[in-house]
Amino acid sequence: MSLLALKQITASYGASQALFGVDLTIEEGQVLALMGRNGMGKSTTIKVICRLLQHSEGSVEFAGKDIGGLPAHKAARLGLGLVPEGRRCFTNLSVYENLYASARPGLWDFDKVHALFPRLAERHDQLAGSLSGGEQQMLAIGRALMTNPRLLILDEATEGLAPVVRQEIWAAISTLKKSGDLSILVVDKTLSELRQIADQVVVLERGVSVWSGTIDALSGDIRDRYLGV
Repeated sequence: MSLLALKQITASYGASQALFGVDLTIEEGQVLALMGRNGMGKSTTIKVICRLLQHSEGSVEFAGKDIGGLPAHKAARLGLGLVPEGRRCFTNLSVYENLYASARPGLWDFDKVHALFPRLAERHDQLAGSLSGGEQQMLAIGRALMTNPRLLILDEATEGLAPVVRQEIWAAISTLKKSGDLSILVVDKTLSELRQIADQVVVLERGVSVWSGTIDALSGDIRDRYLGV
């Protein structure tokens, strides 16, 4: 049984349709990369998965359950951990308070998050709003892990970060993959880094799933047609 399965998802923002037929499947312990040019429906797909946007057609199943009728907070409690684009930390709370606010019982606790991101331990009492962009992204990932999700969703987790910080984030994602404790859905454009972690790739074009397969099977023609600038 798949952990997550989207079948022929359509969705709109008011009168403007954004998704026209999205299909993707994630197995337990698998890392899936969702790719496509800007504006092709990747973030909208994530909103549908996390129940932040209601789809109009198709089905969303998580852990064998149809979650299409659930509100976002109930879907999250089933094991969806979102690291949203733009981080969205609680800037007026400390690092500790950000992590504590999302904590749920399970494998992930303060010690494990601090081991993954030692800088969060160093900045334990610092306000999140005073952290660097990279540190805020580490905090956003740590906060999602503290919910003890079954599926970790990373929306442009390294966008706009300095190269050295990007490497730290990708190393952490690689560590999470190797642990085998999580399934991961990652939205990113960087093939070199995705090649190190992704088991499968789904490519979106104008709100439709147009290609799926292993990242090694992404031919030059596919890259040029759907991922090139």
